[in-house]
Amino acid sequence: MRVIAGIYRSRILKSLKGLALRPTSDRLRETLFNVLGAGIRDSRFLDVFAGTGAVGIEALSRGAQHVSFIENHSASAALIRKNLAALNVHSGVTVIRADAIRALETLEAKVKAGPPDASDAAYDYIFIDPPYAAAADYSRVLQKIAASNLLADNGIVTVEHRKTFDLPESFATLKRVRLLRQGDAALSFYRRDEALQSTTNVDNP
Repeated sequence: MRVIAGIYRSRILKSLKGLALRPTSDRLRETLFNVLGAGIRDSRFLDVFAGTGAVGIEALSRGAQHVSFIENHSASAALIRKNLAALNVHSGVTVIRADAIRALETLEAKVKAGPPDASDAAYDYIFIDPPYAAAADYSRVLQKIAASNLLADNGIVTVEHRKTFDLPESFATLKRVRLLRQGDAALSFYRRDEALQSTTNVDNP
């Protein structure tokens, strides 16, 4: 597993042996960031169910200003920190070891506390990748984000899921604007209703 592009391009990231991790493939990560495009630079990025941290680290490599990683499994959270340390990344990141909903509530409280600074503002991009078998986690996390202030104006939520798993077209204020299938996996892109009039390459297949 490697970083695809940016300042850490081709650097190898570690995973955990003997653990049921399913890191986002290099090919799918490349597709994801090709779709998100240059907007990643100077953005705030949230990686939920971060696993190895590969997606959030890719965002950092491509110029994200700040990346928050949420991971409930202690060994995986430790692995994220090791991968960041191996890249000599010591700022612009937050690693939260907690259940996804609890961590989102913690971040939401920081955003509400305002006025926001570089580490306590809403997120331009939120990536969600639960274990494929944990169907309930998709709904509970998307509903939580839809009801929160965590997504910035014109922000994009991307969900990785099994190609055969049908996610709803909407979660409260979040509406799906694109579905991209690749191999056995798929990426669903959501934006808020009020942001749908804005132009973005995400909306264009």
